[in-house]
Amino acid sequence: MSGTDRMQSSEPVPKTKSGTPMVVIDHLFKHFGQETAVKDVNLAIGEGEFVTLLGPSGCGKTTTLRCVAGLERPDGGEISIGGQAVVAPARELYLPPEARNIGMVFQSYAVWPHMTVFENVAYGLRVRRAANDVVKKKTMRALELVGLDHLADRFATKLSGGQRQRVALARAIVYEPRVVLYDEPLSNLDAKLREQMRVELVRLQKEVGLTAIYVTHDQSEALVMSDRVVVMDKAVIQQIGDPRTIYAHPVNSFVANFIGVANLIRGKMTGRTGELAEIELPIGDGLAPVHVRAVGGGDIVAGQPAILSLRPEDVQLSLTPTGDTGLNRFTGRVIDTVYLGSFLECRVAVGQHELIVQLDHFEQLAPGQTVHLSFAPEHALCLAK
Repeated sequence: MSGTDRMQSSEPVPKTKSGTPMVVIDHLFKHFGQETAVKDVNLAIGEGEFVTLLGPSGCGKTTTLRCVAGLERPDGGEISIGGQAVVAPARELYLPPEARNIGMVFQSYAVWPHMTVFENVAYGLRVRRAANDVVKKKTMRALELVGLDHLADRFATKLSGGQRQRVALARAIVYEPRVVLYDEPLSNLDAKLREQMRVELVRLQKEVGLTAIYVTHDQSEALVMSDRVVVMDKAVIQQIGDPRTIYAHPVNSFVANFIGVANLIRGKMTGRTGELAEIELPIGDGLAPVHVRAVGGGDIVAGQPAILSLRPEDVQLSLTPTGDTGLNRFTGRVIDTVYLGSFLECRVAVGQHELIVQLDHFEQLAPGQTVHLSFAPEHALCLAK
């Protein structure tokens, strides 16, 4: 099953004025020797949309971006930008990066130290032989958008990391490209500045109406910034959807565990009660199996393996058993707790399994203490193995 077959976004893709998506990636393949870096990737990105390619190192996200940019030549498939095909190996079509009217912002700022902020940003316009008055007007507008117009005459060596990244961003948008590509642009910034720049990037994208393709391995970055997230692993697309769908309704255990934190317990489907899947979970340690109910699992038949996916924040912990028979329930033993400021992370042993639970940071628990866990069926997810 290809990545596209697994999941297509239910969200409508915005179109360009001509009625087609701004970027279309159609059956893209890329190999490096015997290794398949991108396998049958299909994606349509609308005008003004912010789409993030998310996944671990080596999943194919950066290679996909580089193929769109023209920095890598794919081995199969086609890519079009603004309704114009820019690469199609089967037709021996290849437009170089400079002919694709795209902007790029890299992980390294690539800011020229011997130039002023103004000249760094104006460079792309000068290469395109824009008139001097156009260069001045557009460069100052780009600097205003990123909040650096007051530093136009300063040399890049006198800037902070965040300011250099803003220069790189202004340089990418100054000539009004059809699409801006971001290759992990915030990874070199400290945590506080990263949060600030996320907000700035989204504000700028909405204000200018940019179409953006953003590559990151940072899950929180993807969830905060994106209209849609494309989760990739092992060269294929695992799921496409808006951030809420990706987090709350992952299509498989990889997506569930990669997006945030998920407790994953292997079990067996035993049947269904209305819309809920019934799962038998072997607990081990001489304990009887636990039977739970969860949403999903519509493609799993009774007797087949199934995985229970449960977010730490959806589990309730108490020192006494709950009397609500409508909840799923476990009894476990505290392994340890970790104080994380706004919440307490607690590891609980349930037979041979370890579950992570998030608690109020005022809770006091001791290792070895017996606790009772409960969670609503609608907050748990049944996934195919």
